Amino acid sequence: MKRILIILIAIAVSTIACKQNKKEASSSKMETVMAVHDSLMPKMNTLTQLVGELNTKIDTTETGLKYKKAQEDLQAAHKSMMEWMKGFGDRFDHEEILKGKALSEEKKKWLDEEEVKVNKLKEQINSSIKNAQELLSKKE
Repeated sequence: MKRILIILIAIAVSTIACKQNKKEASSSKMETVMAVHDSLMPKMNTLTQLVGELNTKIDTTETGLKYKKAQEDLQAAHKSMMEWMKGFGDRFDHEEILKGKALSEEKKKWLDEEEVKVNKLKEQINSSIKNAQELLSKKE
């Protein structure tokens, strides 16, 4: 009888630990997604600044059209960020995002999707900034 009780306690403890690990993994993933978002937010000012700088250089020449393309890429990156934030906010509430509120199974799947999206967004923003800065620094 004592042995059965010990086994039941061990199963209960392991079940609780497993659930806690799943909650921590979900919370950790939310923190990771939000860390990427937070790293991108200061770059939004850079996007806007570069759009303005490129605007003065756009004309109908081949080089002017390169500036226009770079500006369009920056604007697309900005728009993507705004759309991602809206979509993310529609899927998750304040408590889930900032306070680690447990997620449903469906929301855990959504969070996986959002992690992929925010990483693509990061690449889009970084590459559009890099391209614009390189273009602006060229002497043509």
